Amino acid sequence: MSKTILITGASRGFGKLWAEAFLKRGDKVAATARNTETLADLVATYGDAILPIKLDVNSRDESFAAVAKAKEHFGTLDVVINNAGYGLFGTIEETSEAEARAQIETNVFGLLWVTQAVVPVFREQGYGHIIQVSSVLGITTLPLLGLYNASKFAVEGLTETLAQEVKGFGINVSLIEPNGFATDWAGASALQTQQLDVYSEVRNAFNEANSQEGLFGDPAATSEAVLKLVDAAQPPLRLFLGKHALPWAKQVYEGRIAEWDAWDEVAVAAHGN
Repeated sequence: MSKTILITGASRGFGKLWAEAFLKRGDKVAATARNTETLADLVATYGDAILPIKLDVNSRDESFAAVAKAKEHFGTLDVVINNAGYGLFGTIEETSEAEARAQIETNVFGLLWVTQAVVPVFREQGYGHIIQVSSVLGITTLPLLGLYNASKFAVEGLTETLAQEVKGFGINVSLIEPNGFATDWAGASALQTQQLDVYSEVRNAFNEANSQEGLFGDPAATSEAVLKLVDAAQPPLRLFLGKHALPWAKQVYEGRIAEWDAWDEVAVAAHGN
């Protein structure tokens, strides 16, 4: 049975790839973008199966209007994928107030507004699936991506909480956590802070580490995994995309647990009774 899916940030990258994968198999897609002209090729190919919606997720009003428009147009919504977002590259010290606020505004609040808009729709229907695009950098970190890391950590906490709150309404909630992929996320879609020379060594090490052959996955290969997630009767709360994410996560968590264990005596004594 075909599904009706709303996906934000569908102008490029994962968003556009996944939108087309849904359309190819006969689903209906409400695709949002700041500039809907970027969706003209999909409209030309798939016609009425796609509804382009102009949306800046930073606007709560626009987010609610976009969800309402999709629901009214198609009559139902089965899945919402919060994909809109971008990366901000720069050290913590280098990041300006405006850059920091804009990163959190889009990656966290933009996702929150769309989520708040769709929960009542799904609750009334008695079903629905909310999928938040997070990152492996929502559970671990890299230098030069502090505000991006922070935004995805926030998405993880928000979404895990949401899953507990809406389970009784028949609403499924999932996090997609990709490792690095060869999209333009680190290129045209990214923003850069003004650089300080004192961090040149950190920056050079970061660039060297990220120049390894085979480090970045093929974005097109993710579509099948997303289709399986959408079709799952009992979808997982978390789904990594890529071969590097799980080994990295295991290494990070083993280190965290070892450190917590080493300081457990101090922690327990702090309880006071």
